[in-house]
Amino acid sequence: MTITTPPEAIRWEVPPGFPPDSVEMAPLWSHTSEPGLYYVLVRWHPGYMSAPHWYETDRLCVVVSGTWWVNSGEHFDPEGCIPMRAGSFIRRVARTPHYDGVKADGTEPAVIAICGMGPITLHRNDPSLPNWRKV
Repeated sequence: MTITTPPEAIRWEVPPGFPPDSVEMAPLWSHTSEPGLYYVLVRWHPGYMSAPHWYETDRLCVVVSGTWWVNSGEHFDPEGCIPMRAGSFIRRVARTPHYDGVKADGTEPAVIAICGMGPITLHRNDPSLPNWRKV
């Protein structure tokens, strides 16, 4: 059997705590909160990035469209981010702080396919700050 989902049937949602038109997620297979393999799409809109954070397991990412700006480290430095164009592969190594998104001068959202093993727990480097940054 082949199970298909056309683009117009994918359900996008803004994660709790994020402003509208910043980032959206669409679970394709399972959920990041459940045990086992998950596969999600993430869409970052221009002008927003995540705050430095880390996960306990690796995450495997492919940029589907647009340009995704990525960096590693505990301190937020959007100017030090590396542009990853559509087709790029990024491995987020477990327990290493990182952040990402789309710079304000971006012309389109970036869509990223992310796969990993759940359940995941997001660990913010500075829990006193929001999990997102306006850039």
